[in-house]
Amino acid sequence: MLLSDDIKQKALQLGFDLVGITDASPIDDNHVECLKSWLDADFAAGMGYMQRNLEKRINPANLFEGARSVIIAGLNYKPSAGSICRQSPQPMGRVAHYAQYEDYHPFIKNQLRKLTDFIISVAGPGLKFKICCDSAPLLERAVAERAGLGFIGKNHMLINPDLGPEILLGEVLTNIELVPSEPIKNSCGDCNKCLNACPTGALRPDGYFDANKCISYFTIEHNGDIPENLAEIMGDRLFGCDECVLACPYQHKAPTCRNARFIFHPERVVLDLRALSCLSQEDFDLAFADSALRRAGLDRLKRNARICLENQRRKHSS
Repeated sequence: MLLSDDIKQKALQLGFDLVGITDASPIDDNHVECLKSWLDADFAAGMGYMQRNLEKRINPANLFEGARSVIIAGLNYKPSAGSICRQSPQPMGRVAHYAQYEDYHPFIKNQLRKLTDFIISVAGPGLKFKICCDSAPLLERAVAERAGLGFIGKNHMLINPDLGPEILLGEVLTNIELVPSEPIKNSCGDCNKCLNACPTGALRPDGYFDANKCISYFTIEHNGDIPENLAEIMGDRLFGCDECVLACPYQHKAPTCRNARFIFHPERVVLDLRALSCLSQEDFDLAFADSALRRAGLDRLKRNARICLENQRRKHSS
């Protein structure tokens, strides 16, 4: 069996749902041009970091010197149907699906370290590698598409025909040459359900994504006040927004997360808005030490909670 096949088999044994391999050549020109046009149009909103390290973002070899191959693994995070909605007499705020689990960054990195340990045991100590998961400047969805994990849909998510769009990604850049996987020939076709489902029109008809209108961006990344028109549309979305994912036909038929080691927290499906508004920094750090909710921080979450409470008050008084 080829080393590439051994690596894929081991990745699946470690609990990943998808694994593919591609070379470390620059990202395809069409993705690069789309990125540059997106940045030039100021669609990145306040995410100034997207402007930095552009040469690394579009070329894996610039991110890791000596890189010849990229191993990319995917983890399905679709929650089970019974966990999606919780009833409560208290005003509650919804949390994006991925943040209902433990923080995926350390989880995926730990599993990829186990994968690199395996590769070293097979390929020898000459292996050099860099592990990435989301925070590294790499167009990981473009890399995943080239590695055969799926295709980038109109919602700008990586979509696998069998697992849908709820997939978390992690990469290993390595100096060994591996056999690349074949890309998937698929697309959204004429389907525009995600565009129609986007509450704010952040998914534009011209194919671009405008973060200046995105609820996920404002509830997670944005400092300061949220524009009043967007705040009203937030409804009870406390952290993130899954509407473009939930509308996807591929999501409807996708299986739920099968990795029991990736811990799901049912108490994070929705959060008590009033309790969150009174939470101290110390209690927040204890309660969400292992959560992606820390990305927003307590001040932003309290701001979001106030907006959600006002939206619910307005809804019930109308």
